[in-house]
Amino acid sequence: MKKEEHMKKCVFAGTFDPFTVGHADTVQKCLTLFDEVVIAVAENKQKHAMFSCEERVEMISAVYEGEPRVRVLAWEGVIVGLLAREETPFYVRGVRNAVDFSYETADFYASRDLDDDMIELYIPAEQRHLHISSTLVKNCIAFGTPFSQYVPPAVYEYIRRKKGK
Repeated sequence: MKKEEHMKKCVFAGTFDPFTVGHADTVQKCLTLFDEVVIAVAENKQKHAMFSCEERVEMISAVYEGEPRVRVLAWEGVIVGLLAREETPFYVRGVRNAVDFSYETADFYASRDLDDDMIELYIPAEQRHLHISSTLVKNCIAFGTPFSQYVPPAVYEYIRRKKGK
């Protein structure tokens, strides 16, 4: 890969169950650095997802409808395989706190053993988003409490239609 091609694309992967305003903020920051952002929706068999992988791809796609620089796809497997397929070394991780950073760093070194060209970029969450997580949103949905402030409008509408609320 030529050096000048590196900044063209990054991968931002996660379960995004569901996609929050914190995730959207990370994507916005990626768009200031890269020409293309690939949002990879992970199928994580160890987590009990509220939304299927297909539903998560649909809701995130609705957020970025009309944005040609963002591509949303479903993904299963090791991240270095996806980076190779997408022909980019750049893997973006959003971090809210020291716990996120510690987890992401351990994961990075395990992935780095598989591909030493991988470059992981940490984007810290804005202070106003530190308390927002997919778990918070799922709890709000489960208990019928307001959650529109925690998700992009397109995600809120998607969930409202799906859950009938």
